[in-house]
Formats: sequence, C-alpha cells, structure tokens
Amino acid sequence: ALLAASGLPRLEARALLEHVSARSRSWLIAHGDEAAPAEAATRFAALARRRREGEPLAYLLGFREFHGLRLRVSPAVLIPRADTELLVDLAIRLAPDGARVLDLGTGSGAIAVAVAAARPDLRIVATDLSQAALAVAAGNAEACLDAGRPGGPLRWLKGSWWAALPSGEPPFDLIASNPPYIAEGDPHLARGDLRHEPAQALASGADGLDAIREIAAGAPAHLAPGGWLLVEHGFDQGPSVCALFEAAGLIQAVTHRDAEERDRVTSGRCPCV
Repeated sequence: ALLAASGLPRLEARALLEHVSARSRSWLIAHGDEAAPAEAATRFAALARRRREGEPLAYLLGFREFHGLRLRVSPAVLIPRADTELLVDLAIRLAPDGARVLDLGTGSGAIAVAVAAARPDLRIVATDLSQAALAVAAGNAEACLDAGRPGGPLRWLKGSWWAALPSGEPPFDLIASNPPYIAEGDPHLARGDLRHEPAQALASGADGLDAIREIAAGAPAHLAPGGWLLVEHGFDQGPSVCALFEAAGLIQAVTHRDAEERDRVTSGRCPCV
C-alpha cells in the first residue's frame, strides 16, 4: 500500500522503502502484506514527497552505485553517472604499471576510487575546489579501498584545477577529469536532478568549455612524456575538445563513444620528446 500511495515509479518507491526499513528487497516482497512500522512509514512518506518535488533519488538514499561500487553522495557533490564509467575504463586500461595518476575535480571521488579499486598498483592524487566534496571523496576511499593497497593511500588536494598542485609536484603518467561542461544558461540546468546538484560542477562558461580549456592548456606541464590526458565532455563537444588538445600541444587526440554511441571522452598524449 505504501508503494502504491507514494506517487512514484515502483522501482524508486521500493528503493526508498528499502532505505527507511533497512530491509532487503527480497524481505519486503516476502512480507508485502504486513504493515510497515509507523516510524518507517513516516520517513518513507517524507522522502517520497521530497522525491515528487524533484530531489534526486541518490541524495535521498545517500549513495549511488558506480562501476561496481556503492559511493556515498551528498548535495556537495555531483551524482556519479554511468556515462563516466567510460572514462574510468580508459584510465584503467591506459595507465602504465605503478603509474602516477591525477583526478582533477574529483567530486565524490568516483573516478579516483573506481580506478584505485581496479588498479591497486597506481599512485593516485585527486583534487577539488570544495572541501566538502573532498570529505565525501575521502570517505568513499576509506569505505571502498584496501588500506594496504600497493599504491598507498590516495592523496587529496584542495584547489582549482592546476592551482591545487603544490610547487614541485612530479609529473603524472595519466590525468583524468570529468569537469563541468554544460554551457551557462543551458535550459537543462533548470530541469530534473541538475537543479539540485552543485552548479560549479556542471556549468563552465558561455560554451561549456572554459574548464576544459584550462585543463588542456595546463596538461603538458604536468604530464610525463607519453602521458595521457582523458577528459569527459558533452555529446557535441568532441571536435572542439580535440582542437583544444591539439592547440595545447597534445598528440593522438581521439574521441571515444559511450554505450549509447555518443561522443563522451577525449584522450590525448604528451609528446615523448
């Protein structure tokens, strides 16, 4: 009865009920004819109302599944999306053994933690302008990663893009980033989940490319010879991002398509000499 009265799609309603009851889906199905405890029913009704009003389900649950991991999320961070798994898969494949890897603008830590979970040999640094985001990311690393991983603990640095790196930081073998890439004023920012996510993690300049311009321009100074830069972007930005990579002196710029055959990630390399 609670599910039917929620006014939500059944899967969303069931996820909220699992959350407030701390019961598994199979248990709820087996006991579907029993009345829910009053406290759980009250909490469920409150969360269902907030979901009907547009709050993202991930924020209401407090977590999001990403690349086989359950990551904690809050309104301080962008909600990890399946699109970004392509960036993670490329980083896992392209990073040399024992490589130094940088995740610029880590947010929830989704990229850094997922890459570290699959490649424990890597030495990973992650940055973000938001201290609240770094706290979420560090918590996800602690929850998801082996404390004794060969690559050591992840390092978290606060600051805007390259400014977060201390003077004298050694070069990286691979740099990955899912920066903001939506154009300011894009009507999608006022719709759906995006209304509730941090604006600084979504929009970047009149054409959405300001952050990617800064990342591409600074990458050669922070990449080892032959090192990779991987950047996620919008489905119609591939040619522009390739041009930015090439203007910065990167070579072999290629745009990769996601599971829905949309341009999603561009990769490029620092020349070897």
